[in-house]
Amino acid sequence: MNTAARSETVIIVGGGIVGIGCAHYLQKAGFDVTVIDRAGIGQACSHGNCGMICPSHVLPLNEPGALREGVLSLLNPSAPLRIRLQMRLDLYRWLLQFARRCTHRQMLEAGQRLLPILESSIDEYRTLFAELPAAGQWKENGLAYVFREQPSLDAFAQTDQLLSETYGITARRIESAELSAFDPALRSDLAGAYVYDHDGSVRPDRLVHDWSTLLAHNGVELVERCGLEAVRKSGNSIESLQTSNGEMKADHFVFALGAWSSKWSDALSCQLPVEPGKGYSVTMSRPEICPRHPMLFPERRIGVTPFDDGLRIGSMMEFVGWDSTIPPQRIQQLQESAAPYLVTPVGGEVHETWFGWRPMTWDSLPIIGRVPELDNAFLATGHNMLGLSMATATGRLIAELIQEHPTHINARAFSPDRF
Repeated sequence: MNTAARSETVIIVGGGIVGIGCAHYLQKAGFDVTVIDRAGIGQACSHGNCGMICPSHVLPLNEPGALREGVLSLLNPSAPLRIRLQMRLDLYRWLLQFARRCTHRQMLEAGQRLLPILESSIDEYRTLFAELPAAGQWKENGLAYVFREQPSLDAFAQTDQLLSETYGITARRIESAELSAFDPALRSDLAGAYVYDHDGSVRPDRLVHDWSTLLAHNGVELVERCGLEAVRKSGNSIESLQTSNGEMKADHFVFALGAWSSKWSDALSCQLPVEPGKGYSVTMSRPEICPRHPMLFPERRIGVTPFDDGLRIGSMMEFVGWDSTIPPQRIQQLQESAAPYLVTPVGGEVHETWFGWRPMTWDSLPIIGRVPELDNAFLATGHNMLGLSMATATGRLIAELIQEHPTHINARAFSPDRF
């Protein structure tokens, strides 16, 4: 049921999966919605990620030992989690705050705050895919954490127990002899796997295309190659945006700027400690024996997702600033890291090599809520590695907040005023 007058307008800055999610729920609430993006709708991290929608991924990056791993990476350019020395004070402030939160207690607290939004999002996706049944190659056949070595499989049993006892997220353990029956693409000499059956997956670029097509059909205006240049304020409100397409006015503004959010901290009079965390992927033709399920190989820190028309391998977390190169050795590393797990060696026709900057916050929580100093501005950013997994619930929260309705989950922990 529409609850807002059609005369109320919203401009969403950022056409990634989170911005599209916000547009969906605002349009359903009755607002006139415009989405602008400096490149194209669904580019950046919404294009080439592994497409996993995973409530099982509730534990944050800032777990005990994460910073130590990052420091050791200074000596190893091939490390999957890597920090490069840079002349940027913002990075070291961010790392200091991140390090302070690398404790068992704070890891568990962050997980408790992430669980409701992850569970809400997958429920919202199910509703969306009932409306768009063929969108994005949606599949809900689980996510497998696969291990080559027996000690690694046994060690993950502790994580699985923690997820079950603390968050109610349960998995089934598959031993080595059962792996081929579970997924013929897995080698017979692997130790085993844990499978979280309630996770889902999509092909993200196809999802954004199908979803944005629906939004355009429903009256949402999508403006590509429209860059934000300035925010014009009057008192405690935004009056207009200066863009590369000229001045744009609205009643409400949503900033879904992803990894670029911190560049607009001053303009929004709001601290936005978001660091770009660089990841890579390679998309190939389907191998002769293609995996049936999305998989993570934690020993190598990579993910593999089968699509109807390809296979994607993705991973890495690099804090290297705004480095826009795709080193060939990183793509080779992805392919070589997957090979020991799969029956058919990876190496089919390469369709695309890709990188993207994830919007990383130092507490691993997204930033969702009203801009503290501006009455008509809202933030939907900082989703770390889980933007796809949280996009629908984020969009619903933004629509609720703009209408000043009670939120369907407690969003206080995500408020921008926590910084």
